[in-house]
Amino acid sequence: MLKIGLTGGIGSGKTTAARVFEMLGAPIYFADARAKELMHTDELLRKKIQETFGDQIYKAQQLDRKALAKIVFNDEKALEKVNGLVHPVVRKDFHNWAQQQDAPYVIEESAILFETGLYIDFDYLVSVISPMEERIARLQERDNTTVEKIEARMKAQVNDEIRKEKSDYILKNGKDDLLLPQIIALDKVFKEKV
Repeated sequence: MLKIGLTGGIGSGKTTAARVFEMLGAPIYFADARAKELMHTDELLRKKIQETFGDQIYKAQQLDRKALAKIVFNDEKALEKVNGLVHPVVRKDFHNWAQQQDAPYVIEESAILFETGLYIDFDYLVSVISPMEERIARLQERDNTTVEKIEARMKAQVNDEIRKEKSDYILKNGKDDLLLPQIIALDKVFKEKV
């Protein structure tokens, strides 16, 4: 079984691409959603987060995500600490999940494969690339937020040039690109490599 890492900048359409792969039968591990879940359900991880950020970071047995976000977005060291706690748990969880799948290939969809160094765990890397102005427009519509806030979030991620350099495959997702045929072709490539 092949392990595929699927990534892209915020607003690039990586989740849309993942959903298309899923419709073609590929099991998808949505790393960001699973990380949020593990921060609630993994007792050891919860304990480490509380030890690091204080008991008040959980309210009524739920992680106070706004409080944690406020801490980590203003303190790079705090962000490194939370990533250092969460990413190893997610990495182990993905590998356990992948072993339970029965498919030619599985995909982990994650916005930060390159930022975390997790990209080394995969047989192939796929990046979804989309023009910046289209990404900003999508995010403004989706999140109802300002261009300044979007650009700040984008600056926290690696740029598309690094993604292109480190990826085995690129999916172009601009208004003049047809994403579906690209994904169908890539699905065929992965199935033939098994």
